[in-house]
Amino acid sequence: MEISIIKTIVAIVVYFLLRVISNKSINRTVANNLMQKTRGKIIKKAVNFILVLILLVLVLIIWGVDKSELAIFMSSVLAVIGIALFAQWSTLSNITSGIIIFFNHPVKLDDTISIIDKDFNIEGRVSDIGLFFVIIKTTEGEQITVPSNLFVQKMIKNKIRQDSTQEI
Repeated sequence: MEISIIKTIVAIVVYFLLRVISNKSINRTVANNLMQKTRGKIIKKAVNFILVLILLVLVLIIWGVDKSELAIFMSSVLAVIGIALFAQWSTLSNITSGIIIFFNHPVKLDDTISIIDKDFNIEGRVSDIGLFFVIIKTTEGEQITVPSNLFVQKMIKNKIRQDSTQEI
């Protein structure tokens, strides 16, 4: 019993440490990439939700919930969620792509880009990068909204800015 309490306390402390580290990392990414703070809040909520789920499963295992029962329960919950999200696969795809763009895409706000597409090329300035969409303003003053999942899939030519601090 005492060992379970100690393991639970350790798990909770690790959870809070991971939460602080991930929040600082997200804040740093937002600041470095000139992103909107609201976008960072959305990413923080998603990461914190995942951390809470991991903590919950870990605490259940620590307190002796049978792993086979836990696996059955988790697979049932995931099956229900999967069926519910099946019709919304594009939404889930856009959320995942938005997170990928947030952490690992070289395009930043105010970059001038060209999206290379066989049917319709788009050229303009990135005015917003959200969880679901990337908004591009063209030189003609049009605003084009590109779903995040398509933005990740397309080839993008980024016109490098000639800053005095940037080396080419």
